[in-house]
Amino acid sequence: MNTAGSMRAFEELAARPYADVLIIGGGINGLATFRDLAMQGVDVALVERDDFVSGASAASSHMIHGGIRYLENGEFRLVHEAVTERNALMRIAPHYVRPLQTTIPIFSTFSGVLSAPLRFLRHGGGKPRERGAALIKIGLVIYDSFSRGGGVFGGGTVPRHTFHGRKRSLAQLPLLNPDVKYTATYWDASLHDPERLALDVLRDGRAAGGDRARAANYTAAVGVDAGRVVLRDAATGAETPFTASVVVNASGPWTDQTNLALGDPTRYMGGTKGSHIVLDHPQLLAATGGRELFFENEDGRIVLIYPLKGRVLVGTTDLEHDMGDPIVCTEAEVDYFIELIGQVLPSIAVERSQIVYRFAGVRPLPGHGDVSPGFVSRDYRVESAPLVGGDTTVLSLVGGKWTTFRASAEHLADLVLEALALPRRRSTRGVPIGGGRGFPTTERARQQWIAAHAVDVPAARVATLLDRYGTVAEAVVDAIAADPEDAELEHLPGYSSGELRHLAATEDVAHLDDVLLRRTSIAFIGAATDEAVAEVAAAIAPVLGWDAARSAVEVARGLARVHAADPTWAPAPAR
Repeated sequence: MNTAGSMRAFEELAARPYADVLIIGGGINGLATFRDLAMQGVDVALVERDDFVSGASAASSHMIHGGIRYLENGEFRLVHEAVTERNALMRIAPHYVRPLQTTIPIFSTFSGVLSAPLRFLRHGGGKPRERGAALIKIGLVIYDSFSRGGGVFGGGTVPRHTFHGRKRSLAQLPLLNPDVKYTATYWDASLHDPERLALDVLRDGRAAGGDRARAANYTAAVGVDAGRVVLRDAATGAETPFTASVVVNASGPWTDQTNLALGDPTRYMGGTKGSHIVLDHPQLLAATGGRELFFENEDGRIVLIYPLKGRVLVGTTDLEHDMGDPIVCTEAEVDYFIELIGQVLPSIAVERSQIVYRFAGVRPLPGHGDVSPGFVSRDYRVESAPLVGGDTTVLSLVGGKWTTFRASAEHLADLVLEALALPRRRSTRGVPIGGGRGFPTTERARQQWIAAHAVDVPAARVATLLDRYGTVAEAVVDAIAADPEDAELEHLPGYSSGELRHLAATEDVAHLDDVLLRRTSIAFIGAATDEAVAEVAAAIAPVLGWDAARSAVEVARGLARVHAADPTWAPAPAR
């Protein structure tokens, strides 16, 4: 990645204010389109008004899944594509995308079999009812058929689903609600570090395109001037008109707001809010048996209890949301999560004090009228319109999800290439992503990789970095070895000052929260205490040129951003 910050990236755009393509939006779909076009040799620029991967892409359920529930909507094309992409991502990004055993607790045999088709025909108007065993069995048989021939489960294919009765289900998961009649277990994939995978995608795009692939965070598209898009640097307020033959609007749930800034008041979007909580709860973690519990609540929402990074992720809601309102995880949603845990694992008590992190985001869904949020299509489409005052074509991506980011980017890139009258040079299918390139997928290969890189850095530390960054860890190891001031942080064991300085110097870091929330898992695991945040700021301040006053501002901002989705949080009184 660039060794300069966002100001330098903006200045690069201002120095050459034109490209074949300008992508607005630095979430996973914008970044994947950037990578695809860079690999075709297209002169492409990308801007993101905040940090990369800080919007909808930062609020995922950390899953790469085929979308078994989409079968109920009749979205067979999407399920097939999602399963195919899931299997492919386990091969091209094995450092972050890994097999995830998923179990559905079932409390009835036939409920849902008749209501589901009725609900589909009525576009979601039917009363939510629990999906029964018969319906789930039918869905999993279809799901298995889509999964054949894919995956990297020990070198074989994706295992078929299994069904167990009450006795065996409780033997496997003893703390399940004893009223359970069956469990259905199948395999999907976990996404351990969404933001880091997206940064790998960005890194690959820059490497493929060189100086013809430029990307700037903290740079907003704020208007149009004589057929050119006006870009503004958040750090300085400087503006520059930027010329492009094609503009790609990949700003997710903010797509309509972006188009309005470009002079076109569209009404494409109708996103819904999804919130999550992260719990530090050893008993709950053990009760999951290392697998995700995935089920339908009585209100028809699909919810999950998911062990990740030594914590338990619980989500998600599916609520209508006005993009003018704050995106927070409300107290009512927390009550909802605690109640649903009690329904499935009734012997486990959950207290608010065990919540170490909350996050919320808005799904980039299309406008859906009276259709219930849970039944809005998760598929994507592209809308085309001319830019006001010029010949530029604006392509707006409506929809899109983490699982299908490569496929949707390929589709979008093909439309761009068609508009530019350029051929596709190569497909992104099967091309390894970032630290997944050369990633050791067997224990023997893993130990060999660690031994080869544990020269000036202890083997245990190299192993941690390999898990954290994939094979990109090689550069981190080298940076740590070359940093005479490197030391493990007192309030954040497992991270060192040299590692954090390397991230700050090479990964477009402009603010402390970029590190806490997106370059690391510090916030997610609940480790962003006041003391730890101050220590991180002290570690990276020399690289970013922060004095004591700026560091204090960044600490306050960082803590506020970490707790942004928690409406009950207030900063500690100043000492």
